[in-house]
Amino acid sequence: MKRLTTLASIAGLVTALALFLSSGVTDVGAALVGAGWGALAVVVARFVAVAWAGFGWHVVFPRGAGPSLRDCIQLRFVREGINTLLPVAQVGGDLIGARLLTRRGTPGGMAGASMFVDLMTQALTQLLFTVAGLALLVHFTGDGPVVRTVAGGVVIAIPALAAFYVIQRRSGHRLIEGALSRFAAAREWRALGAIDVLYDNLRRLYANHARVGGAILIHLVGWIIGTLEVYIALNAMGHPVTFVEALVIESLAQAVRGAAFVVPGAIGAQEGGLIALCALFGIPAEAALALSLVKRVADLAVGLPSLALWHGMERGTEAAPSDAVSSGLAAIRARLGRRPEPAAPVTPPLATPRATAYGFPAGRQAALAPDNEPGALQKCA
Repeated sequence: MKRLTTLASIAGLVTALALFLSSGVTDVGAALVGAGWGALAVVVARFVAVAWAGFGWHVVFPRGAGPSLRDCIQLRFVREGINTLLPVAQVGGDLIGARLLTRRGTPGGMAGASMFVDLMTQALTQLLFTVAGLALLVHFTGDGPVVRTVAGGVVIAIPALAAFYVIQRRSGHRLIEGALSRFAAAREWRALGAIDVLYDNLRRLYANHARVGGAILIHLVGWIIGTLEVYIALNAMGHPVTFVEALVIESLAQAVRGAAFVVPGAIGAQEGGLIALCALFGIPAEAALALSLVKRVADLAVGLPSLALWHGMERGTEAAPSDAVSSGLAAIRARLGRRPEPAAPVTPPLATPRATAYGFPAGRQAALAPDNEPGALQKCA
């Protein structure tokens, strides 16, 4: 997968560079400068759209059983920053967001299930957004190569989306359970019961039709908010478009970006797609490339602070594993009938009997290897 991502990145960079050179770097720069205040407005629109998507994630949780709206919005920014700026698949940030959600007190099964439901509602609404843009494009331009290409992508996307939904339902549970049981003995499989918890939470979330429907509606509005980026940028550059025309460009450009998920940041694919779509409305290639650059500026303006936020969250929870280990050792001592020992100050290695340090009684001598010199454990670490 790393090799595929690397090759796709190289191909995307070469494609983007060729497009900029063929359109004239000076012309593209002049169009970008012409955007002026529009670039700042696009950044603001992106912040609003990502925060709104966090609201859509928050809605899927049962009342009183989920994280706060603030947590969902913060982690939605983290997901966006990772998916947009780091060379990972576009769901890498979503998995990290679910993991960080567990550190905010949400059970792991619920955090994972909410992430899958959120991805499902986003994918469904993006498909609806694309179909709406395709229908409007047919109304404006009739049949053509772009229409046929997008229509072919929609035909492929519908069964893929249906399969993603089926995997999350009972039949998918049996499929995954059967696949995993091939690689685990019966006793080991029972230890993997977390997947049952995940599917129980998925059923619980999908059973609340009102909340799932609310999330779908919120994400649909979020895609429309994203249309403001195209509308503001092109009008600021002196290429007036209506909001409906901007919706066509944005919806189909997002479809192109989603199809190029292997390429980090969809570099090259986004530029080529915008050139083809903008040309349908008489917008020159240099303006389309300038629009792509404005969108890249918004990616950086939102993504870099989001990555810094992620770094701060990870640093703030570095001590959590050691606390969990201490709690676990105390629980084991309690099960064995021993009273928990009070925490003792850290002392040099030679001052602590090794038998006691490994959990043996103080009077018992531990057989240590001759090469277990002071500091050996530190060397191994």
